[in-house]
Amino acid sequence: LIFLVNMSCPRVLVYGGKGALGSSLVESFKGRGYWVLSVGLNEKADASIAVPKECSTVVDQEKHVLSEVALKLPEGGKLDAILCVAGGWAGGNAANEAMVKNADLMVRQSVWSSLIAARLAALHLAPNGLLQFTGAAAALSGTPGMIGYGLAKGAVHQLTASLAADKSGLPSGATVLALLPSTLDTPMNRKWMPQADQSSWTPLPWIGDLLHSLISDVSSRPVSGTLLKLETKAGESTAVPSKI
Repeated sequence: LIFLVNMSCPRVLVYGGKGALGSSLVESFKGRGYWVLSVGLNEKADASIAVPKECSTVVDQEKHVLSEVALKLPEGGKLDAILCVAGGWAGGNAANEAMVKNADLMVRQSVWSSLIAARLAALHLAPNGLLQFTGAAAALSGTPGMIGYGLAKGAVHQLTASLAADKSGLPSGATVLALLPSTLDTPMNRKWMPQADQSSWTPLPWIGDLLHSLISDVSSRPVSGTLLKLETKAGESTAVPSKI
């Protein structure tokens, strides 16, 4: 099966393209003329990859995703960006009987996807390409009420730092960044937090605009390894460099 790809248009992989942020990014980049590959079924993407439930270990998932991406991309084709926005949220402190179970879920959703995205970048990211992970502003400090979530996002922050270092295995000139949102303006957040101050929530289209700028203008990027904390106040959003 051969997939015809216009090699003159930029190409992006959205890991987690089925979720709220991922779906928004697929739509955003398709609207800008990108060729979009989604890990996670998304009918608006040019091509999608499902991750079967049978892939119950990170090694199984890695093998499946790497194999499928190699099939979707043309021979020798490279990606201008890999955007890893897979993840979720679950709470619980150490006294919560579900804490370990929830932590396991958080690691599966955020750490596994990020590790596989890193492998994809080593194999398929173009020189000077962008690899983006999704951390969390909350994980810059302790998260006692959501231990598993903070643990998983903290691991993503550390992975970002490791991949930005020399001899990390990324292509020459590649930039790795992590976006650290607080609260995203998603349908589920609006449903479950209807009384919250939504003017402090970061709009999903704004993130698409930010990432497009970082992909298309290499000179606009902060130094590789930067954690970009997304802050929204009175409806105005900014990306502020932060440190672990």
